[in-house]
Amino acid sequence: MLTAALLLIAAYLLGSLSSAIIVCRLLGLPDPRTQGSNNPGATNVLRIGGRKAAAITLVGDSLKGVIPMVAGHLFGVGTAGLATIGLAAFLGHLFPIFFGFRGGKGVATALGVQLGLWWPIGLTVAALWLFVAKVLKISSLSALISMALAPLVVWVYWPAPVLIGMQLVVTGILFWRHRSNIRNLIEGSEGKIGAGRP
Repeated sequence: MLTAALLLIAAYLLGSLSSAIIVCRLLGLPDPRTQGSNNPGATNVLRIGGRKAAAITLVGDSLKGVIPMVAGHLFGVGTAGLATIGLAAFLGHLFPIFFGFRGGKGVATALGVQLGLWWPIGLTVAALWLFVAKVLKISSLSALISMALAPLVVWVYWPAPVLIGMQLVVTGILFWRHRSNIRNLIEGSEGKIGAGRP
């Protein structure tokens, strides 16, 4: 119990390290919370800083989900513990204690949690994201579709109710965080991947 509690706290604190803000500061770019979509995530960093900055941000945000889950496996945490650790890392990204609780929308960190839970789950969800992104070229829609299907993916690979429940919570929060994107999609005004970059 103590190990799981410590891992949960560590997961939240690691999740609270905003890759987008840190990368932008290191590269001398504007604060992503004040530019573009005002979201500290890889897609917005792509808009304001280009592919290199966005790639570093994406990897950093994903690792915030992978590392706590791998640690949970190494310390023999059960499915309930893994579910809470994954949720803590995800919430840390959304509400980072180190950055005034103003975080990103959580797609990359959620994917990292899925990869760390069991790599086939993460790879399947990532493949869904890439397929939709390739066809429709809209990052938010790719995220919404892949994460909407993620609970089903978890059910197929690891049908533990607590893990499916965790993914349902993550998916629900992701949809809530994307509510402005959903409005834009309905209105037909949502930007496409790479728009605004040369």
